[in-house]
Parts: sequence; structure tokens; C-alpha cells
Amino acid sequence: MLFMVIERFRGGDAAAVYRRYRERGRMMPDGLKYVESWVEPDFGRCFQLMECDDPHLIEEWMARWEDLVEFEVAAVVTSKEAAEAIAPLL
Repeated sequence: MLFMVIERFRGGDAAAVYRRYRERGRMMPDGLKYVESWVEPDFGRCFQLMECDDPHLIEEWMARWEDLVEFEVAAVVTSKEAAEAIAPLL
């Protein structure tokens, strides 16, 4: 399953997040895969695409960062998967 994770840095303090990442890495539990991420130029938000079979792994990972980051998570599918799913209804 794919998940789009939208992060907002608490207090606008992106430096604290990047500092922890430099010191500890992503701190992901086994079974959670980082796919890619994009950051707004003003560091307002980060969009991370993550993959796992167990959504609880996302919760476990977020708990390790919640002191620095506010999270919003949405399950997503690829455009190809969406097109295949909607095709019978067209």
C-alpha cells in the first residue's frame, strides 16, 4: 500500500527535523519503505510517499517524530491503478 504523508514542521522549525534526520536517519520500523519526498521551497510542508503492507508501521514511525512534526496521511494509488479501477464504470 502507498501512503502520502504530509508533514508540517512544528513551530516552522525545519532545521530541527533535518538535524535529527542527519543524526538518526529516518528512524523507520522494518517493513516501512521510503519511496520519495518533495519539500515546499519555503519549508512549509514536506510530502513523503511511503510504502508498507501494515498501516500501523506508519503510526509507529510518526510517533518517533511527532514532537517535531504534525502529520496528515492519505492512502493513495498510482494513476495507472486508478485508471484500471475506474475503467469498468466508463
